[in-house]
Amino acid sequence: MRGGMGVSQFDTLTVPGLSDDEQTTVNRLVKTLKDREPRNLLRQRLYDNQEVARRIGDTIPSAYFNMGIVLGWTGKAVDALGRRCTLERFVWADGDLDALGGRKVWDDNNLRSEINSAKVSSLIHGPAFLVNTTGEGDEPESLIHVRDALNATGDWNPRRRRMDNLLSVIDRDDQRNITEFALYLDGVTVTAVKQDGKWDVEHQEHPWGVPVEAMVYKPRVGRAMGASRISRPLIGLQKQAVRALIRLEGHMDIYSYPDFWLLGALANDVKGEGDVNVAAMAAALGRIRGIPDLPADDPNARDNNLDRADIKQFPASAPTPNLAQLNALAKLFARESSLPDSSLAITDFANPTSADAYDASQRDLIDEADGAVEDWSPAVKRSHLRALAILNGETEIPPEWQTIEPKWRDRRYTSKSAQADAGSKIVPLIAAAMSEVELELLGLDEQQVRRVMAEKRRASGSAVLDRLRAVTPPVEPADGNAAS
Repeated sequence: MRGGMGVSQFDTLTVPGLSDDEQTTVNRLVKTLKDREPRNLLRQRLYDNQEVARRIGDTIPSAYFNMGIVLGWTGKAVDALGRRCTLERFVWADGDLDALGGRKVWDDNNLRSEINSAKVSSLIHGPAFLVNTTGEGDEPESLIHVRDALNATGDWNPRRRRMDNLLSVIDRDDQRNITEFALYLDGVTVTAVKQDGKWDVEHQEHPWGVPVEAMVYKPRVGRAMGASRISRPLIGLQKQAVRALIRLEGHMDIYSYPDFWLLGALANDVKGEGDVNVAAMAAALGRIRGIPDLPADDPNARDNNLDRADIKQFPASAPTPNLAQLNALAKLFARESSLPDSSLAITDFANPTSADAYDASQRDLIDEADGAVEDWSPAVKRSHLRALAILNGETEIPPEWQTIEPKWRDRRYTSKSAQADAGSKIVPLIAAAMSEVELELLGLDEQQVRRVMAEKRRASGSAVLDRLRAVTPPVEPADGNAAS
């Protein structure tokens, strides 16, 4: 076996029970996983603070590299962006979402937590995959699973803007050989489990095409699967910063103590009780250095040669250059990751003194969060709609459900008092607005405009019914008793 991926020397995984096309697809996708594994594992280790610096050159003793000094900057870059992109709930301007089982899908799948894990995986690797399945036995009827790029890959169709297939590795043995996987194809899901050296394959047909959605961070033309938040510049800067920390550690061990120079004696001449050389350890650390006097018969000796040893002290070397470099690297990392200096820098940064100053300091990060939410929303919406359709026994998504949208938390921080003050001022204006343009001018986004207009239509319809009831005379039955 080669590469720890459960494939042979020819990068094949032979599974009896698969068709030729299915076997070819599995082998190709297994090879893709294997080829991308080193880069994906590197970013996973960086996020998990498991990537330590390698020794470069002989300037720093190897013992300092064995200390396992790490920095959590790349993890902070991922989490700082991810925490600003929180899915609050789903909304439906044109209907009752709870009547469709929206709350059941949300609770059964612990959907907020699942989407949170999906967005972290997307930020680390570029893509994460949302997979819809039907429950079995005592499982919930409609399930949404998250798979990361370490264990799933597939082909993207740029014309349909959908996945053509997906290979999801579910389990491996102790040697990292694949022992269970699922292959999602158009209209059929293939599951394969290896037990006692034999593969058990099952095909299940369904009406949902390929029930997979890709949550991608920073997709672009020619790179539909996006890019990692942990970019090469961030990786390089973090490695430089770790080496700076190692140099700082060495500096503190060796150069943070003052130097003592003995004039007229050697460090070995300093004896303690019982002629014990108490200065040996200090001399080894470089804290005491000796300069002996010249012998009396030396032609270069002076007449006023000292009769006893004299000691001089020199102040310790300050770690200022090391700290300055670390601070500069922190600021470079902050610029590259759109974080404010206060998130990483050690010195030379100013805390915001007002709400506007705080918002300005977070401007780049807020823009990144807005872009990430826009990229993720279509996949989250489609996966949720498919889950609702599975729950309701539908074979396709009804057109009227297309107005069901994910609602994300505002990426800008607003205090409760400021939010309440703004609401008290804008609500009367919203009530008086008669068109979508007026609502847009009041600062409402597209989703809020649709919800407000839908509520206005429902309120207007209720008012018309009330007026009709008021002017319609009661119907007199044949027996003369009044009835409404």
